Amino acid sequence: MNGVQASWARLIAERELRGVLPRRWDHSKGVAERAVDLAWVLGDDAALLASAAVLHDVGYAPRLAETGFHPLDSARFLRDVHGADDRLVRLVANHSFALLEAEERGLREVLEAEFPLLENSLLVDALVYCDMTTTPDGERTTAESRLAEIRGRYGVGSVVERFIRRAAPEILAAVGMIEARLAAQPR
Repeated sequence: MNGVQASWARLIAERELRGVLPRRWDHSKGVAERAVDLAWVLGDDAALLASAAVLHDVGYAPRLAETGFHPLDSARFLRDVHGADDRLVRLVANHSFALLEAEERGLREVLEAEFPLLENSLLVDALVYCDMTTTPDGERTTAESRLAEIRGRYGVGSVVERFIRRAAPEILAAVGMIEARLAAQPR
């Protein structure tokens, strides 16, 4: 994955989100901006993270929403329509502990079978960090504030709220690990 593919990813995300879901597009751009901060941490995988960051929510686009579960819809679109890199597709499919939400939706086996988790925990945690420290409007925030915002937006007892409640410890641990790496960055 290289800079050309990251530019391609941005064009695809913009085409699918900007006109129909401008706020989701703002979030995706903000998540991609966070990924730039992590380039030194990820080295050769920096462009892969940037691509996944901007594409992670593309499955919210109404024309792509086949299952109603955006990580799965995003990954299928990237794989089936664009023949995207397997690592990119799997990272998007499993972003921000999507397996836990898939379980809430009765789709865990489907997601696991089609898009196995990547074994690169640093890359996986980096995408969690980027997503969970960016507001719906693309602004920076804390993971705690983002989790509270998601719970409030979807409401108590909803599928997403149940997922976020279950995933919160793992999300916070992933964000904490990346924040520790950033704090150790030479100045």
